[in-house]
Amino acid sequence: MTPLIQDRTVALLLQGYGWLPDLRRRAPNGDVVRTRLLGRTAVALHGPEAVHFFYDEGHVRRAGALPGPVLDTLFGRGAVHTLDGADHRVRKALFVAGLTDPAAVASFVDHAETAWRAAFAPSGGREVVLFEEAALVLARAVRDWAGLPYDDGEVGGLARDCLAMVDGFATPGPRHLRARRARSRQEGVLARAVEEARGSTVSAADTPFAAFVRHRDAGAGLLDLHTAAVELLNVARPAIAIAWFVAFAGHALHRWPETREHLRDDGPGAYATAFAHEVRRFYPFVPFVGGLAARDLEWRGEPIPEDALLLLDVYGQNHDAALWPDPYRFDPGRFLSRPPHPDALIPQGGGDVHTGHRCPGEDITVAVLAALSRALARQEWTVPPQDLRIPLRRIPTAPRSGFRIALPPV
Repeated sequence: MTPLIQDRTVALLLQGYGWLPDLRRRAPNGDVVRTRLLGRTAVALHGPEAVHFFYDEGHVRRAGALPGPVLDTLFGRGAVHTLDGADHRVRKALFVAGLTDPAAVASFVDHAETAWRAAFAPSGGREVVLFEEAALVLARAVRDWAGLPYDDGEVGGLARDCLAMVDGFATPGPRHLRARRARSRQEGVLARAVEEARGSTVSAADTPFAAFVRHRDAGAGLLDLHTAAVELLNVARPAIAIAWFVAFAGHALHRWPETREHLRDDGPGAYATAFAHEVRRFYPFVPFVGGLAARDLEWRGEPIPEDALLLLDVYGQNHDAALWPDPYRFDPGRFLSRPPHPDALIPQGGGDVHTGHRCPGEDITVAVLAALSRALARQEWTVPPQDLRIPLRRIPTAPRSGFRIALPPV
């Protein structure tokens, strides 16, 4: 008789980022962990070979894998993240074309740097919460870059709602309710804008917004208004979520001031890129990603039944001493001699961005984080007394204070 496996959903809510690494430490084979989550059989995998296995569409499917509460907050119903096969490839091609083209990445960085300079113009000695200020900067940047229909008075609401969607997806209670309301509100704004654009006789500019307005899926039909709005939020929300990494970057610059000097003197940008990779590796953001076994599988001799929930250990892998010597030491130098292997560093998922489920916004995230980290290092600021602890029980987490900085008077 198969032994009864205890459901670990409550333990996940209590332990946060430490939940899966703790299960791995106590498992006979740490690369394969059997558990139950949300009432269903779950198997957690770990390591670069597991990344390759997990992102093979013959092994794992996404349709039906994401719980309703996650869809209603983070990704949206009908999002590209829920598709498989040809439907996924056709929809994702639109994201890949708009988010990975080097010219598009450079354009987004330009918009982000422009918004940053405007936000941090002569300040008069004010204090700012870096997390919140970065979110507003990124909302303005993605608005201008993607052609989103928000005026200057509305862009702050977009920033707050996108932060709420990310902040509340993994928890019950008030944060989750705020996330649901935020998504519903912004889906309504964007659906109305898409409908208006489709009814207009004026030719739209060549922007991501226009691309989603006219996009046809694998069945050759235009996206319905709701799905178009969902996918436009899946451009805006991840861009604004870079604010988590910017707050972590400020934390790193404060804790390891030598990195600030390296960034200030970083002409070609190699150190800034390495710094961005290390921020994404070192600081906690995504604990794990999930999918469903597409059929009966076997991994390293362990059977995995069809429809089992498969989890890929992201936080644990990014802190695995076998991959990253002294993994709890913040060291951008580990990425100076060579770029990270795509199946080793997986803060935004793994696999191939063109044929699989790797986040197509990763290039923009790295480039923007590098640019804003360098801008932050070159500014003058001090850190007032505050609570800088980063609670690992909270998903997603950030410095408790949001990382407040004091800007000098003019």
